[in-house]
Amino acid sequence: MAEAPSREAELRAVRGGKLAELRAAGWAWPNDFRPTHRAAELHAAHDAAAAEALPAAELAVAGRMMLKRVQGKTSFIQLQDESGRIQLMALREALGDAAYAEFKHWDLGDIVGARGALMKTRTGELTVRVRELRLLAKALRPPPEKFHGLHDVETRYRRRHLDLLANERSRTLFRRRSRLLAELRRLLDGRGFLEVETPLLHPVAGGAKARPFATRHEALHRTLYLRVAPELYLKRLVVGGFERVFELNRSFRNEGLSAQHNPEFTMLELYQAHADYRDLMRLLEELLPELARAVLGGTRVSVPAAAEDEEDEEGAEIDLGGPFERLTLREAVQRHFDGELDLDDAAALAAKCAALEIDAPDGESAALLQLRLFEHAVEPTLLRPTFVTEYPVDASPLARRCDGDPERAERFELFAAGRELANGFSELNDPEDQAERFRRQAGLRAGGDPEAMHYDEEYVRALEHGLPPTAGVGVGVDRLAMLLCGARSIREVLLFPQLRAAADEA
Repeated sequence: MAEAPSREAELRAVRGGKLAELRAAGWAWPNDFRPTHRAAELHAAHDAAAAEALPAAELAVAGRMMLKRVQGKTSFIQLQDESGRIQLMALREALGDAAYAEFKHWDLGDIVGARGALMKTRTGELTVRVRELRLLAKALRPPPEKFHGLHDVETRYRRRHLDLLANERSRTLFRRRSRLLAELRRLLDGRGFLEVETPLLHPVAGGAKARPFATRHEALHRTLYLRVAPELYLKRLVVGGFERVFELNRSFRNEGLSAQHNPEFTMLELYQAHADYRDLMRLLEELLPELARAVLGGTRVSVPAAAEDEEDEEGAEIDLGGPFERLTLREAVQRHFDGELDLDDAAALAAKCAALEIDAPDGESAALLQLRLFEHAVEPTLLRPTFVTEYPVDASPLARRCDGDPERAERFELFAAGRELANGFSELNDPEDQAERFRRQAGLRAGGDPEAMHYDEEYVRALEHGLPPTAGVGVGVDRLAMLLCGARSIREVLLFPQLRAAADEA
């Protein structure tokens, strides 16, 4: 027995029939209508004005028909453009019998253009009294209000166009993200940083410990990798004499999906010659409050506490105004475990990892075990902005060693809302030390670690020409957007996040 068609399929069939009639009548997807105003600017300019003070000049608006009320000879439309909604009043007397009858068969979701003059209704609502109404594009599927499952989080991410049509919060969020990127560029340009672009396809996967995506270039007969980070190219530019550079880049890591991870993501990476990791900590401590003020109007941000599908669940509030807390990695672990652990006793640390069900290979050093405990137990508790410093050198293959402690690196990570926002360090500019660390990474890779780095001979060769004392930092732009937008999941701040295959792609 054949399955009954869905309600959406029935609506599409009806709308398809209307489109066929329009085609037969000569309608052909016109592209000659140009709006002169947007809804938001009309409301801003005239909502408070008296009816008699409204301008008499005709204007033109265009957008999607979201609501339609037909009342005999008078009809009302809610028109939505990018800026918001405005009401239209369509009178049969003004449009003419034929045009008015045609309009009555249009559907919600259709794109229309209207010309007319402003007026106020008896209730005081700003309205365009329409003289001309045109169908600009036919919607063959119903708008979000009629769409089954729109409120489902997965559906909103998978069909972002519907989410944006239906949810003002989503539109606001992505406007904030766009403002964030613009402000990052403005603030760094004002501090003398040069924006650059480096390759997306790398012959050697480097710049971060991560599993890369590999592809094949047929003309070159070689394997190339989607970049996991632009770091090694950017530092070659510092060798070449550009002392302050940055890139807002797309990077790719072949890792799992989670509330904090998407395989394709946006990073800010910047490098400054004649600076160390402390200088870049101070830079971030300046930038974050400025970004918050520009995007939000203040430095206090809300941190949601619940799962991403619980939109109304209240969370905490934190202040990005600074100064930020500073802890060494050892101090952070010691404080979290209330001094109960001997941080130099590898056996005790391994036992603690086992008790917390944290995977750790046999024979791992105390420093790396501290890092495992930090990442799994301490990091999620760092709500306020906090710099954590002095990471193990073995986990920091591109960072300079600390003076006086060669087993620790001049490295920091910035955390807020229980998430890492940035990773920076004083750069390793000793080419022989860097070559040796690459060799160790290559050995780990040969031993089965897919995230270990390759040996990058070209980068070592560049270092041999002399890299000035330099500091660099990578900032997760998506996570920063999450913080400024109060988002629970990285998928909320990506227009088109990577998703697992849907059970039903109809």
